[in-house]
Amino acid sequence: MSERKPFRWHIPIFLAPAVIIYTAVMIIPLFATLDLSLYTTGDDGIHFVGLDNFRTLFGDPRWAKTFWNAFWNNVWFFLINMAVQNPIGIGLAALLSLPGLRFAALYRSAIFVPTILSFVIVGFVWKLILSPIWGIAPGMLTAIGMRHLFEPWLGQETTALITVSLISVWQFIGIPMMLIYAALLSIPEEVIEAAEVDGITGMAQFWRIKLPLILPSIGIISILTFVGNFNAFDLIYVTQGALAGPDFSTDILGTFMYRTFFGFQLQLGDPNMGATIATVMFAIILIGVCLYLFGIQRRMRRYQF
Repeated sequence: MSERKPFRWHIPIFLAPAVIIYTAVMIIPLFATLDLSLYTTGDDGIHFVGLDNFRTLFGDPRWAKTFWNAFWNNVWFFLINMAVQNPIGIGLAALLSLPGLRFAALYRSAIFVPTILSFVIVGFVWKLILSPIWGIAPGMLTAIGMRHLFEPWLGQETTALITVSLISVWQFIGIPMMLIYAALLSIPEEVIEAAEVDGITGMAQFWRIKLPLILPSIGIISILTFVGNFNAFDLIYVTQGALAGPDFSTDILGTFMYRTFFGFQLQLGDPNMGATIATVMFAIILIGVCLYLFGIQRRMRRYQF
């Protein structure tokens, strides 16, 4: 008989602080939110209503209209970030990884700086820049003879969501750039040398050799973008306010949940319906992450092998 290995007590001891903090900050509030969504508060106290709050959210015309408007705005917010932020980030990473590029470290730092700025600073600064009254954007366009192109982009229903999305792209483009840059640097030099021996250089080398090798990293930044965008709130709150104007054209699930939970102006706060919206947001993010983990990621691994 083989000897029984002693239990490694140091593993749970070292993991315990992180597990306790994560449970207190994430797990307990999550289950508290799920529990709160199953109740309603009236004049006679708190009552268990099961899934009635969810039926109200999706079945009541007033609630359903606001929810679906916020949901589709959130989808567009995510798609714009995916279609603009990540491809540009990948392109910048490919350029900055070129050997012999001068001042590459300076370029990386300059592009990454907006990522560490506060949402409040970013939103306030861009409101000042794009303001038709005291912003510098009209003056800059006037200086180059293109004043006719300026419009109050944050004040129009047709352009407000796109403008806020592009501000978000500007702020966070450094994250995909740095992740892909690190992935490109981790490619073994032997692979690159073998490709050069076979005559594969330049852009052909990137598309045929490097891109397949960094697909897992692209998948990671895609799912991070998805989770971050469906949890978004701060930037739109700072630039467009809690009402996410004009006329709710920039309203996303985060701002909708905030107004519902805490109330705003003449709207009274309803923590139970706010928790219901938060639960639906959690379900959307969970479904998206599961689809990535059990669908897309497996296919990328097979492709890579």
